Amino acid sequence: MALKDILFFTEDIDFKLKEKAKIRQWIMDTIKAEGFKRVGELSFILCSDAYLLEINKQYLNHDTFTDVVTFDSSEDEDVIAGDIFISVERIAENADKFKVDSRDELHRVIMHGVLHLCGYYDKKPEDKTLMTSKENEYLAKRDF
Repeated sequence: MALKDILFFTEDIDFKLKEKAKIRQWIMDTIKAEGFKRVGELSFILCSDAYLLEINKQYLNHDTFTDVVTFDSSEDEDVIAGDIFISVERIAENADKFKVDSRDELHRVIMHGVLHLCGYYDKKPEDKTLMTSKENEYLAKRDF
């Protein structure tokens, strides 16, 4: 598995992601723990609410704000690859709403996107419960 295949970008915002190397390693450790052999190209695109709303409308036919949209581009069962779009504005608002640190909320949403690529869902109540449990498990494993 190559850490260099985990990429971070910004679109239409001025945002500096801190601790990229540590985040990459944490993501890689999670992917390994979930039983995947390697990472293809995994891109995180940090953006505004407006940018993510357009993605949501265009590709998913959802006219709603969201914190994350994940697109799976893996072609092999044991390879993780895809694009994960994250609204930095939504992260800040949710951190305030849930009274959590914005860094922790960002990391939760990063992990949420990764877990979608690992095959977890969140539409049904029981799926959402499992997803939240997995997010909490991997958040607790951060060593930074």
